[in-house]
Amino acid sequence: MLNDRNWLITETCFDLARQNHAETIFTIGNGYLGTRGAHEERYPGEERTTFIHGVFDDVPIVFTELVNAPDWLDLNLWLGGEPFRLTEGEILVYQRQLDLRTGRLSRRVEWRSPQGMLWQLAFERFASLANPHLLCQRVTIKALENTNLEARTTLSGETDNLNYKHWDWIGQGFGQNSAWLHLRTRSSGIELGAATRLVVSGGGNLQQSAWDTRNAPTLVVTTQLKSGEIVEIEKITAFYTSRETNDPQGTARRALETVPKRAWKGLWESHARAWQREWERCDVLIEGDDRAHLAVRFSLFQLLAAAPRQDERVSIGAKALSGYGYRGHVFWDTEIFMLPFFTYTRPEIARNLLSYRYHTLEGARKKARENGYKGAQYAWESAATGEEVTPTWVPHPSDRTQLIRIWTGDIQIHISADVCYAIWQYWQATGDDDFMIHRGAEIFLDVARFWASRAEWNAETGCYEFTDVIGPDEYHDHVDNNAYTNALARWQLKTALQVLAWLESHQPQKAAQLRDQLELDENELAHWQEVAEKIYWQEDAQTGLVEQFEGYFQRKQIDLQALEPRTQSIQSLLGIEGASEANILKQPDVVMLAYLLPELFDENKLRANYEYYNARTDHTFGSSLGPAIHAIIACRVGKPEEAYEHFMRAALADLEDVRGNAHDGIHAASAGGIWQAIVFGFGGLKLGENDWNTQPCLPTHWKRLAFRLKYRGQTLEIDLFNSSGKAGEE
Repeated sequence: MLNDRNWLITETCFDLARQNHAETIFTIGNGYLGTRGAHEERYPGEERTTFIHGVFDDVPIVFTELVNAPDWLDLNLWLGGEPFRLTEGEILVYQRQLDLRTGRLSRRVEWRSPQGMLWQLAFERFASLANPHLLCQRVTIKALENTNLEARTTLSGETDNLNYKHWDWIGQGFGQNSAWLHLRTRSSGIELGAATRLVVSGGGNLQQSAWDTRNAPTLVVTTQLKSGEIVEIEKITAFYTSRETNDPQGTARRALETVPKRAWKGLWESHARAWQREWERCDVLIEGDDRAHLAVRFSLFQLLAAAPRQDERVSIGAKALSGYGYRGHVFWDTEIFMLPFFTYTRPEIARNLLSYRYHTLEGARKKARENGYKGAQYAWESAATGEEVTPTWVPHPSDRTQLIRIWTGDIQIHISADVCYAIWQYWQATGDDDFMIHRGAEIFLDVARFWASRAEWNAETGCYEFTDVIGPDEYHDHVDNNAYTNALARWQLKTALQVLAWLESHQPQKAAQLRDQLELDENELAHWQEVAEKIYWQEDAQTGLVEQFEGYFQRKQIDLQALEPRTQSIQSLLGIEGASEANILKQPDVVMLAYLLPELFDENKLRANYEYYNARTDHTFGSSLGPAIHAIIACRVGKPEEAYEHFMRAALADLEDVRGNAHDGIHAASAGGIWQAIVFGFGGLKLGENDWNTQPCLPTHWKRLAFRLKYRGQTLEIDLFNSSGKAGEE
């Protein structure tokens, strides 16, 4: 399925005003860490950042955040005595490319210095997928007259998180052509060892020195060049933390000692092979739409670059490892939007991501206890421990002197069911009974205890209700009986009883252990069943419309079309209270529900709800999570061109910065939703217990759609062709 087209993200203009967006787009990673695409040389306003999975530290207001590691990119050049800066002199040629096939970021520059000297430079970097602790850079420099060159590289512990510093210095030192640094996070006490090595080939009269500046050990190399001569600088850096080893500083130094003096070629070849194996398992092929094809591959690349392969105690945050948005915190974005991609292409990674929820179960139990409930209530925003880390107050975006109360951490409760949904989906797709027996079942049962204790009996309606909540649509908070929340709670309670029955049949000893551990008796299990059967549900018998929450149909009617053209979200235009009082949605909960639980919607009901809520959703400036799901449901109601419009809104969210916030990091949930739109929307894949089929709905200009996935141990290869506007399977 791999082809030679649509693999390169290319930038042909150096633009400081766009550098933060470009840093996000040119992020590279290897599942251990991610590095934003800052240049080797420094520029004002940049956010040069490397995040390592699991390295959190405390910070005011937002509780905890991923910590910006020492800067491994730093490589400053003095060419003929002049500093290489693209803001000075003249740029004759500029091209930067991210090769999605191999995860290599390269830059080619022809530059005339302020004094008129001509230079040709080629920069390359990759974060090794074969050995995730190794980071590789190479710069090839050609002088067009006799001159000299000086290269300086610093391992700096002075990096910060947007002006907040997390590192304390422990020690530093030098070896042959190398420097090392030993740091510790200030609150969490995580140690980091970093070591870097600089090797220069070419030129004459090579001289090496070191600057022993505290918290910034620096290597310096100078050489003489003749006209037309080429110099190659190779820099290899190693990172280890105390999360992986008791001696991160020594381990990092030893890692450099094990690679040969000229390490680039061997490290590159093993890295490229590792990426090839990834793409062989998950590539998507679109013929007839290069723009969409490139955008899909970009999304999958960013998911793969952030996917933890060796660590089951971390997950993927809402911005992956690409930016400061949400501080590295984990949301429902992972389970509902990103995880299906891994479940069906890389189940080993999916298992790691779900294991994170198992390892943070105590944090979920703590939140339930603090709120006065039983069982496990997963945090809306989660970090290292699973405790709630949603900020309570944040500065107002238009007036930093004012604070906004954030309610999601208090009352957005559907995430607990979302985690269980992802576990169930993984189990059904993989048949991984071991995971369900030893991890998944415990989560299911403890979450069911939460739902049953959170449910409120209303004698007047004869229903169990969930009041004062927030559904996925965050324009409306403090609502009662949100349809998505109620339906997922009902599904979770019923499914938990099924899981327990299965466990008692297949592993009675484990079932008995969990019953004893969780103090489950028959009365409580009967209560689960009762709650599930009597949860509040409201839909119009004539139209089939499901009310998003109690009283939604009475909200103020706003004509979205009358507000066009606009460059702001409805919430920005109307204010927080104004948007809450209106019927416009940030994200349509009912459409999302129809995707996850299709058995609740027959064909007519699905169409009615899609058309109703589609017209009332702030697609462009609302939630980035909505468009991909809209695309899937649009396909299911036979509207491929409308689906394509939604799909491209999701696919270009980062590449073309359609929401104006890509500088904060990629929209990782949208990236996962794009894959789901391809497979379950346009591809129309339907998976049954013992079989599968496709009901494709391709846009008319797509000639072919092909993808592969794993289902119950088998590899499925789906290849769909579009002939005369009709898609057929082959």
